[in-house]
Amino acid sequence: MRRLFDRERAGRPPRVRWALEEVGTPYELVMLTAEELASPEHRSRHPLGRVPVLEDHEGSLFESAALCLQVADEHPESLLIGALGTRERGLVYQWTLFAMAELEPPLITVISASDPAVANAAAARERFEVAVGVIEAALDGHDYLVADRFSVADIVVGGVLTSARRRDVLPPAVRVSAYLERLAARPAYCRAYPPH
Repeated sequence: MRRLFDRERAGRPPRVRWALEEVGTPYELVMLTAEELASPEHRSRHPLGRVPVLEDHEGSLFESAALCLQVADEHPESLLIGALGTRERGLVYQWTLFAMAELEPPLITVISASDPAVANAAAARERFEVAVGVIEAALDGHDYLVADRFSVADIVVGGVLTSARRRDVLPPAVRVSAYLERLAARPAYCRAYPPH
């Protein structure tokens, strides 16, 4: 059985857990302490001593968005990702990378900044709000981001937006709010996310 290494309050959404729950594959969740993260054993799994890490008999993989894509690839019957070479698959890549490049970095800056008047915090908030606006527009007339059905892109984008909502930094966006409610109603989401 594969093991998923994580840490309570790791700061990142439990999107890999969500992906594993969506496909219904068994896994063992191993929660690490700060000391265990710094251990040579864990650094053999992740060279920077971070989480999440997914380990099986072949070895370890890290980077949460990559792990979500891998889980989707391993379970094509789940329909979390389009077939290789299709536009649908390209859109999953697009939105997954958009979440990691355009949504999450400014969100982390906004959350980390203790003084919202600091210039980089204000710029990060503006960048984040623009990126949320892109998602708001993409959801116009759609329940999900790709092919009008739930995909791994929704796991990754939804995870970032859920973090923003839980920290009260999500700008007003009607379609995004409804989207997050749809995602939060999924049984796999409920199993992956601890109650707030």
